[in-house]
Amino acid sequence: MAEHGLVSRIWEESKLLWRVAFPAVLVEVLQFSIGFVTAGFVGHLGVVELAAVTAVESILEGFAYGVLFGMGCALDTLCGQAVGTGRLDALSVYVQQSWIVCGATALALTPAYVFAAPILCSLLRQPGDVAAAAGPYALWAVPRLFAHAANFPLQKFFQTQSKVWALAAISAAALAVHAALTYVAVVRLGYGLHGAAVAGNFSYWLIDAAQFVYLVSGRFPDAWKGFTIAAFNNLAAFVKLSLMSAVMVCLEFWYYAALLILVGLLKNAKLQLDIMSICINYEFWTMMVALGFSEAVSVRVSNELGATRPKDAKFSVAVASSTSAMIGAVFMSIFFIWRTSLPRLFSYDKEVVEGAARLGYLLAVTVFFGNIGPVLSGVAIGAGWQMQVAFVNIGCYYLAGIPFGILFGFKLKLGALGIWMGMLTGTLLQMAILLIIMRTKWEAQAILAEKRITGLGGQRPTIEDT
Repeated sequence: MAEHGLVSRIWEESKLLWRVAFPAVLVEVLQFSIGFVTAGFVGHLGVVELAAVTAVESILEGFAYGVLFGMGCALDTLCGQAVGTGRLDALSVYVQQSWIVCGATALALTPAYVFAAPILCSLLRQPGDVAAAAGPYALWAVPRLFAHAANFPLQKFFQTQSKVWALAAISAAALAVHAALTYVAVVRLGYGLHGAAVAGNFSYWLIDAAQFVYLVSGRFPDAWKGFTIAAFNNLAAFVKLSLMSAVMVCLEFWYYAALLILVGLLKNAKLQLDIMSICINYEFWTMMVALGFSEAVSVRVSNELGATRPKDAKFSVAVASSTSAMIGAVFMSIFFIWRTSLPRLFSYDKEVVEGAARLGYLLAVTVFFGNIGPVLSGVAIGAGWQMQVAFVNIGCYYLAGIPFGILFGFKLKLGALGIWMGMLTGTLLQMAILLIIMRTKWEAQAILAEKRITGLGGQRPTIEDT
């Protein structure tokens, strides 16, 4: 009977998880695929063009995306726990506070795009012709920086209420529009990198416009109360949590940017960058699936802690981690089987395809473990452990992973393969430590969740309220 009860409980938790995870995965994959489609079209223009777009999107945009996504992740903690306590009215203020913080952050990040060429060439020592091509592309891509700043708070608002299917439909429509626009701009009209950048800008802002219409459509009468001056109240506390979230997430996103910077220092850097860009694009694509689960488990954990159900939060973590590991195993099998075919989606160059195929073995292993790590990070965000995980990421990624990458890649002359091996070492170490942290006193975390919402202007509902 006990065994039957456990199976039934796992099934019920899986249904709750997938209700959020499946549309969230679709959203992450579809929106990431906008950049994936761009790289696919640009890659057939030439080796330099693919390397340039990769440098902008994986280094500069990876940097900016990490900051903005991290700042937006404060809403995973706050909105999720507010939903759990029954304070839906707090969400309206939280999303507006996040717009203010993310908008100001995007403005502060703009110079990195404006001066992309000298940053890539002089500061990061990337190949000169790659940096020269990347500079104009980055300048044309500035509008998408502010599109991300508007997008992330909206996504968190919907996700923490498990209202994600509309976002998936919006993202699918935007991806279809983007593929058509990029084809026309790059292939038919021959506008090259400039055309690709403008098509991307339009697609990202199309997503924002559609999501905002959904927000004000009247479907969220309890959670959206319109614009209010209250968004400027207690902004310092919100900024503090946003910064902690940003530090935690950025350390993960920048890790991959550091990987590409190191590859750019190798001999025959353009070829190595193209090989690495193909593998990283596939790695990021599968990570979007993991990020969807990360969002789902973050919502489940924050909701359960906010509702003072710590045992349910702990159980949700176990189910989400197991499910993500099984999905990672499927992806690993796919990359093992089709490792020689998948690179051709990006390039027909024989050296690039062969190099990516050789790296495919390590990519397959990385995909498996990379599918679990973001889920554990999602647990940390849902529980409000951003600061602790930030220190873990510093130690594992920057004091272990990157030094090992330098050792394997340069000292042992393993090139891009060695750098990737170092990265994987840091990832495995981070996962091991996070699994230890997960063995926390969940009852204490529920009490902290109540204090956090109260401290930022919320309050627990009374019996009369419920």
